[in-house]
Amino acid sequence: MTFEEYLIQKKIDRSQFQAAEPEVYSEWKILFEQMHPESFTTHKKFLINKIRRKYLLRDS
Repeated sequence: MTFEEYLIQKKIDRSQFQAAEPEVYSEWKILFEQMHPESFTTHKKFLINKIRRKYLLRDS
């Protein structure tokens, strides 16, 4: 699973997230590539929810 696929699964709009917070996006992408997705979710659980509320992926 790629980081982009993970963000879709978590209903986070990648383009909005990357444009608004490029440093956080890059940090998360690097960390995600070094961890199992479940470990990443556990590590960033509360932050993921905060980011999802800010950059919710809308169904088209």
